[in-house]
Amino acid sequence: MNIVFAGTPHFTLPCLDALFHSEHSVTAVYTQPDRPSGRGHQPQATPVKLWAEKHGLPVYQPIDFKKQQSIDELAALAPDILVVIAYGLILPQAVLTIPRHGCINVHASLLPRWRGASPIQQAILHQDQESGITLMKMDKGMDTGPVFKTVSCRVEPFETAGTLHDKLAQLATKPLLTLLDDLSTRHLTPEPQNHHLATYAPKISKGDAAINWQLSAKAIDSQIRAFNPWPIAYTHTKESTVRVHKARVINTQSHAVPGTIIAINKDGISVATGDQTLLIEQLQFAGGKAMSVKDWQNSNHRQLEINVVLK
Repeated sequence: MNIVFAGTPHFTLPCLDALFHSEHSVTAVYTQPDRPSGRGHQPQATPVKLWAEKHGLPVYQPIDFKKQQSIDELAALAPDILVVIAYGLILPQAVLTIPRHGCINVHASLLPRWRGASPIQQAILHQDQESGITLMKMDKGMDTGPVFKTVSCRVEPFETAGTLHDKLAQLATKPLLTLLDDLSTRHLTPEPQNHHLATYAPKISKGDAAINWQLSAKAIDSQIRAFNPWPIAYTHTKESTVRVHKARVINTQSHAVPGTIIAINKDGISVATGDQTLLIEQLQFAGGKAMSVKDWQNSNHRQLEINVVLK
């Protein structure tokens, strides 16, 4: 089939690469416009654009599809199917009806659970034991279309958003190729979602990563893993911000005020929480790099001490 691909972040690349090397033909790529990034605020191409340019594919970067010109450009490509993965732009009905087989979306959750922008983070944040990939036919709603196939995987106890991201990106490739092969030879009818079971995954902001020490150690540990590698969970001392990259729950109780550092040793920094104790194993101070607690102790810096209360 003649495929047009629409996507933006690194998550999409395994599927894009698999499509490119399949028997189908990827004729063009859509991705979001270059945006300022970094300290110099220089325009930064998306990972999908960089991949497409390297492989000699034409790249389209409309701001949106409100102008008829953008719709006409896509129609002129005459796609049999539009494969959409984490594109980040709303596709109006006029776009959804262009491809002969419609628009297929690869979503990083088991829909209808976690519709929206942050399904990977929410799965970890809410301590889901299972996640997966959903292949659906797109409609005008947000992740509301009927489902062709789901593929599940276990969310491991120490899973981070980064590790689950990579796992799901790879998990999607074979089911997507199989679905496209099937669609090219026969008619498939996707199953409607149960909208009553829907949950929503809003866009993550840096403020979401602020640690509330009144919560249980288990909840805080989930937050730390959900926001790694971005935006990284953080807490405050009187002097500075401390980012927490890795921690684990210790099954001990403390009568100290939540947020109080109750012990520091080579294994980590023990902090009282609303329930049980959290052992911080890897942290980062302002202006520095992430390091283990052992390396921090060897550096002879003492930004943290026993009885300090983190806020």
